[in-house]
Amino acid sequence: MEPQSAGRSGLSTYTKSQGFYLGFFISAPIFLHSYFAKRYLDNDWESPMYTLHIANKNYSSWSLRPWLVLAAFDIPFTEKIHPFPENGAWDLYRAFSPNGKVPCLQDGDCVIWDSLAIVEYLAEQHPQVWPSDKAARAWARSAAAEMHSGFQALRNNCGMSCGVRIELHSISPALQKDLTRIDELWCEGLQKFGGPFLAGEKFSAIDAFFAPVAFRAQTYQLPFSKAANEYAQTLLAMPAMKRWYEAALLETWREPAHDQEVFDAGKLIADLRN
Repeated sequence: MEPQSAGRSGLSTYTKSQGFYLGFFISAPIFLHSYFAKRYLDNDWESPMYTLHIANKNYSSWSLRPWLVLAAFDIPFTEKIHPFPENGAWDLYRAFSPNGKVPCLQDGDCVIWDSLAIVEYLAEQHPQVWPSDKAARAWARSAAAEMHSGFQALRNNCGMSCGVRIELHSISPALQKDLTRIDELWCEGLQKFGGPFLAGEKFSAIDAFFAPVAFRAQTYQLPFSKAANEYAQTLLAMPAMKRWYEAALLETWREPAHDQEVFDAGKLIADLRN
């Protein structure tokens, strides 16, 4: 796969020549000097810093989160897709991921697994990943942790499948509880920090953690409030989210267990996949 970059941010656009990089190095902030010096000495201009291992874009909500952080912030990376096998992924994924799961990030000799750990690792080197405001950052981290560890009814009843449309048979009390709490969180963030993203005017990691819910809202027509639905549409309209969605539709891989889980949830209205 080609390195992922939309070519707008500093680290992703200055790849045409070492001379250009050297000029940028001279005017760069002090904290970037060691980074550019290393790449200059290593003659390492065209190679991205990271490799991100993910699974099918149609199904893998966990993969989407760090992928979206990297893509939305134009942080160069190589994407490696490992489609979900029918008989379990442990043996296959253990070749690159210590816990036998995706996503997994490689940065040289460093291997980072679990979506939250990956995002925090990226934030250490790319501070724009989290909001700059202390209060917004604290709220965003709390909400991301809640998403990361909770909402099991939503996960179990509305598995991510970007390319299909489902009319749910019913909404259980447990699922409704999850939807109500997510709606509450979204509205709180939008009202507290002014929107259009959850922690203010700029996209940040908290939005990446709820991005799979936006795809689920589209797939299952989930009953969110007007403000929450508008936020979901804001996420779906992001260029990086559109790239993920378009790639998901083009995938020809099918994983029967994932599909069966989705189809058991309700009536199939449309299957837009290739």
